[in-house]
Amino acid sequence: MSPTPTTNPAGPAAAPADLLAGAGARDVHVDRGGRGGLVGAAVLVVAVLVLALWVPYNVSLGTLSQLVGLFALIILATTWNLLAGYGGLVSIGQQAFIGAGGYGVIYLADTVGVPLIGALALAAVVCGLLALMTSFLVFRLVGGYFAIGTWVVAEVFKLVTTQVDALGGGSGLSLGAFRGVDRVDRVATVYWLGLGLAVLVVVATYLLMRSRVGLGLTAIRDDAKAASGLGVDVRRWQRTVYVASSAGAGLAGALIAVNTLRVSPDSIYSVSWSAFMIFIVVIGGLGTIEGPILGAVVFFVLQQQLADQGTWYLVAVGALAIAVVLLAPRGLWGALTRDRLHLFPVGRRVRVAERSGRPAADA
Repeated sequence: MSPTPTTNPAGPAAAPADLLAGAGARDVHVDRGGRGGLVGAAVLVVAVLVLALWVPYNVSLGTLSQLVGLFALIILATTWNLLAGYGGLVSIGQQAFIGAGGYGVIYLADTVGVPLIGALALAAVVCGLLALMTSFLVFRLVGGYFAIGTWVVAEVFKLVTTQVDALGGGSGLSLGAFRGVDRVDRVATVYWLGLGLAVLVVVATYLLMRSRVGLGLTAIRDDAKAASGLGVDVRRWQRTVYVASSAGAGLAGALIAVNTLRVSPDSIYSVSWSAFMIFIVVIGGLGTIEGPILGAVVFFVLQQQLADQGTWYLVAVGALAIAVVLLAPRGLWGALTRDRLHLFPVGRRVRVAERSGRPAADA
């Protein structure tokens, strides 16, 4: 998929300061852009407090269930953005792991007897392992062939599921773990669980992108060949984000199954999930953490307001996507902030002072 990385004298995991120092710089300073992180943390804390302490007691149970769907969309968009926006891998087959996660959590909770929270976590782990195994197949493909290959894998997952009697065959499964639980308690529990998982995924993605692994992924996003030439193991990190993204998709699928109390092959393995993820990330802003969250909110509002309009709903969604691509190529977040505001900054700014003694300048 990528050319074999060349040898880097600073080492395959060298930071920008190491590379620039080896190139003749005298003083190198790497600014991680942490000032915006304080703003992002404050906004996230306030939003979570409002959603956790005010919303559940002031909206209907139906609205709470719908908001769980929003949390699932945020998880899906965030993890797909990690895959495509940073790893450079455009997959249209992540519904394979959404379905595996949905079926997995019900099977683990009802048949195996794993507690619900443990079943959610274990379903995500299983999806990650499935992604690791399938990666050795789909990573033999590149570009559009990779995208089609992931879709074929999803169809295989769906066909296999329908042939397993323990998974309900073609009729699907219903979740029995909530039998006897009051509906109000069940909806509230799933709501708080969905909110916690969405926050966990966003924070984990931010921390990952702030790490040295994130530095390598950012290099891959900007130019995979150049990153390879600097010693970044492109294939390794792409496989890592593929596994992580698939585990996140499995977690979202498990959350969807717990919220709806049922899964069926045609719905949980639908390619529409991939279409939703791509739409959300494109309109929100590819390669940012804030973009997928904003895109998920916009898509959720459109979904709730226009779902009863039939084909006009699809027309509105398509028109918005075209308008954003043409007028705001960096997404709604980039257009609104003009790239001056980053609630979750993950970029680095390198300042270099040359050996000749000239003043330091941004690199």
